[in-house]
Amino acid sequence: MRTLKSDARPTTENPDGPVILALESSCDDTGAAVIRAGRLLVNRTAGQEIHARYGGVVPELASRAHEQHLVPLVLATLAEAKVAPHDLDAVAVTRGPGLLGSLLVGTSFAKAFAAGLGIPLIGVNHMRAHVLAHFIEEPRPPFPFLCLTVSGGHTQLLVVRSPTNFEVMGQTMDDAVGEAFDKAAKLLGLPYPGGPALDKLAQTAQPGPFATAFRVNDQPGFEFSFSGIKTQILYFLRDQNRLNPAFVDENRPALCAAIQDALVGALIRKLRRAVRETGIRHVAIAGGVAANSGLRAALHATAAQDEWAHVYIPAFEYCTDNAAMVAMTAHFQYEAGDFADGFLTPDPRLSIAD
Repeated sequence: MRTLKSDARPTTENPDGPVILALESSCDDTGAAVIRAGRLLVNRTAGQEIHARYGGVVPELASRAHEQHLVPLVLATLAEAKVAPHDLDAVAVTRGPGLLGSLLVGTSFAKAFAAGLGIPLIGVNHMRAHVLAHFIEEPRPPFPFLCLTVSGGHTQLLVVRSPTNFEVMGQTMDDAVGEAFDKAAKLLGLPYPGGPALDKLAQTAQPGPFATAFRVNDQPGFEFSFSGIKTQILYFLRDQNRLNPAFVDENRPALCAAIQDALVGALIRKLRRAVRETGIRHVAIAGGVAANSGLRAALHATAAQDEWAHVYIPAFEYCTDNAAMVAMTAHFQYEAGDFADGFLTPDPRLSIAD
């Protein structure tokens, strides 16, 4: 353990590199991870199945589940990593964006744990962590690189110039692409979580007669908008069901394929334009929707067609919310001396530029 000044900043160097416990509790997954000298030792996640019965995340239930999961998860993670609390050099925690109650559970625990050990606290931006998940494993993108960050709450196109320098080229003007996937899935009668269920069905069919039924309206520059396609889907299904009440049941896989093609196509069009205008040919995707098979396939196909230098996609377990990405981000912040004080407060609306 490091010797600390009164403000809990490290004053000696650990010859093996810093050992950091990282916590993630921004939404409905509780995560804990341990990283040493930038190498991930353990990554654990506890999910919350209770939300399936409501068809979406219930914030109060999420907060309560984090309270139940966090202590056992931390103890199990430290035990698996063979790291005792006194071996830690810092504690990191997601401070936003996310659900306020969920963030409060994680930040409250992290502050108390760090204070009790007398070690630094690191507040991590959840969206930056999604991007820096690319540095958990090889291949790691060189700086600068383009990153399309896509999740249930965010759709952003970024130029990443360093682990601490993120330039937003464009973002959604209304709904995120992940929210559009989930809403479409719900309209099609698919179970929660809807996005993965829609993706699974889309892999079994072609759009067929629905290939041109849905389209994301293009926006100026690198901005996105996904509210319009949700309305298109709602009205299209309503009109077809009036003519044939069994329409969705008879055509569900093809409809999934058509909707997925429309949403993925909108993302790829912006990404191709960004590569042409910036000249940056190392391209990455991050966030929960980065696990979508259609987006992954389209990214690889476009890279081959346009002769991009390389595409980078995190492993599936590092696309959805997880503590490993928080740990990796905290490692970079530790190296930069970017520590929080004991009064760290969660920020549900934190932007990637903050």
